[in-house]
Parts: sequence; structure tokens; C-alpha cells
Amino acid sequence: MSFIGFDGASKLEALIAGKTIPEQFTLLCENFGEFVVFSSSLGLEDQVITQSIAVSGADIKIFTLDTGRLFQETYDLIDRTTATYKVDMQVYFPNNFAVETFMTEKGANSFYESIENRKECCHIRKVEPLSRALKNAKVWITGLRKEQSTNRETMKLVEWDAARELYKFSPLINWTAEEIESYINENDIPYNPLHNKGFASIGCAPCTRAVAADEDARAGRWWWENSQKECGLHK
Repeated sequence: MSFIGFDGASKLEALIAGKTIPEQFTLLCENFGEFVVFSSSLGLEDQVITQSIAVSGADIKIFTLDTGRLFQETYDLIDRTTATYKVDMQVYFPNNFAVETFMTEKGANSFYESIENRKECCHIRKVEPLSRALKNAKVWITGLRKEQSTNRETMKLVEWDAARELYKFSPLINWTAEEIESYINENDIPYNPLHNKGFASIGCAPCTRAVAADEDARAGRWWWENSQKECGLHK
């Protein structure tokens, strides 16, 4: 079966339909070899996927982005996760010159001052490192779910990312928050303790706060903005 471009997304989805997530990972590796990668932000969804990769035994590259402004709890979780599942997690950092220039010219907290500054900070610390991490990849596994935000509601299980020329595979796209929580508990999967303190979505420390019970899960990200709660990783 040939997978090329947009039309190949439906073929790829048909191939993995009805399979368990570990089985899907195995099939992806059989068809794309070493060019299957997984980006983890250490969120609940990503922890489910990491556990599933370990169960499958598939040779999938796991990486994360260290923006330089993460919570200590996130760093601790990296250690716990790699020790629990005996997996390697490659860490990508932002370009040091770009960070130095941004900090010197605009200041350490300039992202609070305008959406433009915040997006520039996200681009330097997240988007550019992601581009390096995805170089030569053919399949990009993500922890996206439709429930997470309004602009993710129309996302599909498998999509063709024309800009990066790869397939984006989101195995949990139709899972509910309740299903994620149940799976975490049933399989004793390590997770960030900040989730127990009301942090629904965890990113950089200066840009993330806990949310109230009646707030949207993404309300704690860039809470001072009245804009779409995205950083540019998933346009």
C-alpha cells in the first residue's frame, strides 16, 4: 500500500482501523520504519501514548521540547517516565542566540505585553525546535484530542501536514478526558502532580495557571489573552 500526500491519509487510517494503539504503532513502524516519531509534552495524553509505545515495543523516537521555562515537576516527570518505561527521550532546546536576542531586546516577561511578543517567544522556544525534531520524519504522533479546544474539534485521526510533508497521527483524538483519566489510573501511569492542583494543561511555568472547575481546560494557558489558546505547534 502506497501512502503519498493527502490521499494517503485515508489509506493509512484504513490500515490501522480497528487495531489497538500498540498494534497501530507496530503497523506504522512496519510501513515507515525509523521515520515514526512522537512529540511528548508530558501531559496526560502523552503519558498514555508513551506507555503504549513501551507496550508495543515499537522503535519509535520519543522527544520533548525544553523551552527553558518549564515547571520543576515536568523535569521530575521526565526522569520518572524514562525510568518506568525504560525508554529514551530526546530533548530539544531552543536556539541559544535567538533566546538571548529576544531576552535582551524585549525582556524576560515581554510575552505578557502583547500577543505578538508571546507568539514570538513560542516560536523561538517551541516551534523552531519542533521543526528540527521533525526533520526527515514521515509520521508525527501527537496527543491531540478533539475535546481540548474548539480549533481541534475538526481534527482527524490521520492528517496530511502539507507544510511539513508528513502524516500527523493522533491516536487519542476521540478519547474523552474521563477515558484518559481512567486509563492512567488503571495502568498506574506516572503523571505530573500539578494535575492534582487544578492544572489541566501544563506548558511553561510563566504561561500556565490552574483552572476552576467551570473553566475550559485551555483557560489556564496564556490566560491574560483573549485569543486562540495555541502556540503554533498545531496550526
